[in-house]
Amino acid sequence: MLVQISFQTVERSPLINSTVYTYSGEMSQSSQKHRDFVSEPMGEKSVTALAGIGEVLGTRLQALGFDKAYIVLGQFLLLKKDEDDLFKDWLKESCGANARQTELCSACLKEWCEAFL
Repeated sequence: MLVQISFQTVERSPLINSTVYTYSGEMSQSSQKHRDFVSEPMGEKSVTALAGIGEVLGTRLQALGFDKAYIVLGQFLLLKKDEDDLFKDWLKESCGANARQTELCSACLKEWCEAFL
C-alpha cells in the first residue's frame, strides 16, 4: 500500500523562524527491507533478504532447499504469482509463516516481478 504525503503550512512562528507542518493522505507502508529488495535485481540474495522472512523462517526454508531468494521466486511463479493465495498457503505450510509474514513476502515478490519481469 502506498501512501501519498502532502504537507500544509499550519503556522509560522516569527520567534523561532520555523514552520509547523501537518500531512494528510497516503503513506508508504512497505518496509526498508521490501524497498531494498525490489529496487535491484535479486542475483544471489539470501532467502532472508525477502520481506517477511527473518532468520527463523529463513532457516526453515533453507532446510527445505530454499536458500536463495530466486528459488522462492521460482515457487512463487509456479504458484501463479499468488493467485488464490496459493503461495501464501505454501509459505504457511512449509515453514510456519504467519499471515503478516506471508503477505509481506508475497507483496515483495509481486512488486519485484512487476519491476524486473
